[in-house]
Amino acid sequence: MYLRRSAAVLAASTVLCTAAAAAVSPVAFAAPAAAGDDDGLYGKGDPKYDGVWRQSVALLAQDTVGVTPGAEGEKWLLGQQCADGSFAAYRADPGEKCGKQTPADINATAAAVQALAALGGHSKAVEKSVSWLESVQNEDGGWGYNPGSPSDANSVSIVIGAFAAVGQDASKTVSEKDNTPFDALAGLQLRCDAKAAERGAFAYQPDKKGALAPNADATAAAALAGLDEGLVVEPLEKDDEESPEPLKCGGNDGGDDKDGGKGGAEEPEDAAEAAAAYLADVLEKNDHHLDSVTPGAEDQPDYGNTADAVIALAAGGHGDEARATLGWLEKHAADWDKSKADPAALGSLVLASRAAGADPRDFGGTDLVKRLNATGPTPRKVATPEETAAATKEGDDDGKDDDDNSTVLTFSLIGAGLAAGAGIGFLLSSRRKRQGL
Repeated sequence: MYLRRSAAVLAASTVLCTAAAAAVSPVAFAAPAAAGDDDGLYGKGDPKYDGVWRQSVALLAQDTVGVTPGAEGEKWLLGQQCADGSFAAYRADPGEKCGKQTPADINATAAAVQALAALGGHSKAVEKSVSWLESVQNEDGGWGYNPGSPSDANSVSIVIGAFAAVGQDASKTVSEKDNTPFDALAGLQLRCDAKAAERGAFAYQPDKKGALAPNADATAAAALAGLDEGLVVEPLEKDDEESPEPLKCGGNDGGDDKDGGKGGAEEPEDAAEAAAAYLADVLEKNDHHLDSVTPGAEDQPDYGNTADAVIALAAGGHGDEARATLGWLEKHAADWDKSKADPAALGSLVLASRAAGADPRDFGGTDLVKRLNATGPTPRKVATPEETAAATKEGDDDGKDDDDNSTVLTFSLIGAGLAAGAGIGFLLSSRRKRQGL
């Protein structure tokens, strides 16, 4: 879904970046903003390929558990924003300003929006980013990993999550062809004309012939988006145990009279329910985890996708499935974060643990929050679990500025006047192009 990046794929795609970046509109990257220094960066790895992503996930995860990040961390993320509001997946030198050849990234921008909106006090930066996202919406209502690239389920879903984070109704964010983000997602869900075991799943993108293949990563992303949720969801309650309902199909061939016999969900919530049912079925058959589809690694677990699935199932109130999958992660988390200092892995585990109603400070005996805090600048405040719970219950915003969401609710009205960036298609996204589970 959203919670990690593939540095190998990003590195392999850099060759395409150099050749194609000249096609980017200079308007989209004019008067670039200054970049931050590395003092506030989370993690020790080179931020060239994943800095914005891992920074956003780390900051967001800290915020959900009552940690007020160090100011240097927020400064670093803000420093990566280009003048038009976009963020880039790839920066040859993250310390340099954006330029005409800086490739804007939809996923990175949407993740940064969610983090900055949650932290508060960054309404101008958030406003610019959301306006930019609106300005590069595809005609089908969706987004691809770069402006102008074909819509994919992951990019559409994380933008819906960004809108949700600022209180914007994605169903009213329409393209020039009057399509919404949910329209774009609907075209990527396998319906009643698909094999029974694949119904309800989402494809990342259609293949060259327009066919859809189930993709667990895309399915988890779309399951969240259909519920109008972002990376942070409310924790499961103990009585949230309802199993997801599969896609309802009638007729001898599994279809119905609508949509040429293809059938399918009519509302985003129904699509999310069917997606959750597909995920739950795959997880049950595979010892409560998802496997990698990366060539050469098909027999290896995909920990990030598994964490994504936990969040998606928790968002739908499917406690039994979410907790069983989280239990698998607790047993195998050390295999994922072997360095014990990967902020993206730790952040996604914090988000998944919290979503499933568990305690991130006692994740199979490990304090994920403490380990995450150690990967970045010293936090300004670390709330106790009791303080965090009380703040959540009372709706206390921990002293953050209140101008963010109220301001962002209105700026979409002027977003259409901003210049749209011309697109280039290369794999510098948080999402690899995948087919299969």
